Amino acid sequence: MCRTCSTFGSDLAVRPLSSTHAQIEPAALERLAKIKLFAMDVDGTLTDGRVTYVGDNESQSFDVQDGQGLVWMRKAGVQLAWITGRGCAATSRRAQELGVEFLVLQCKGKLAALIKIQKELGITSEETLSFGDDLPDLALAQASGFFCAPANARPEVIERADYVTRLDGGRGAARELCDLYLQASGRWDDLHKASGR
Repeated sequence: MCRTCSTFGSDLAVRPLSSTHAQIEPAALERLAKIKLFAMDVDGTLTDGRVTYVGDNESQSFDVQDGQGLVWMRKAGVQLAWITGRGCAATSRRAQELGVEFLVLQCKGKLAALIKIQKELGITSEETLSFGDDLPDLALAQASGFFCAPANARPEVIERADYVTRLDGGRGAARELCDLYLQASGRWDDLHKASGR
């Protein structure tokens, strides 16, 4: 069940790990394989960052392949947390559909929110993967063992990232990270077989 906090504090082709992610050092892959919590921003990572209003309501578009990857991460035992400075009814609905356990909307302090979730779960920073595209998301990096950015992130975020996806936010970047984790943790082959390859 998705837990929501309204405020908190102040071209994807699946390829073998060796070809798609050859630029990642083996030590980084070992760190990634130990992840137990995937914490991410929403706007600009799971969406393309555009804000669209239909009448008085805000709408968001999510990539279905990103969603499938997040479901697989959850089934692999990884906890999911969405920590966003914005948020709307569409954010809450998509989080619930995907089984996201921690949803923090209108967040004013992303670092504090992430640390609170880690303490509740008994998960360390080293066991946390985070994903963000803009300067407020650098706070997530402070409590993460592995920080990632989409290809279209701000330059300062890309500079800090342990890994930058080939794809843009809202366009398969989250799925790329999910696939990377599943391959690094040795779960990819079984998942692929179970999917009827």
